[in-house]
Amino acid sequence: MERAGPRGDIDLSTWTCHQFQAASRDDIGVILAWLDGYYKDEDDPPVIDTTQFVANAKKLGEYCAAHPDIGLITATDKLFQKQ
Repeated sequence: MERAGPRGDIDLSTWTCHQFQAASRDDIGVILAWLDGYYKDEDDPPVIDTTQFVANAKKLGEYCAAHPDIGLITATDKLFQKQ
């Protein structure tokens, strides 16, 4: 399993839902924060809606638990891609 070391990279394009769920709490926090920014529109204000952030994290956790072998970005695209 890929894990980020003190200076390691987290290549989300290769991670599965299982790897995401097995990651350290710190790595999960970094990934969730990155994903929150990634799925915002370019002109969205620089605001983290903590209620929505927690809801999205829960939604992703539930989806990944049900689909551990799916790619993490595939899962997030399915859940959070803007229409």
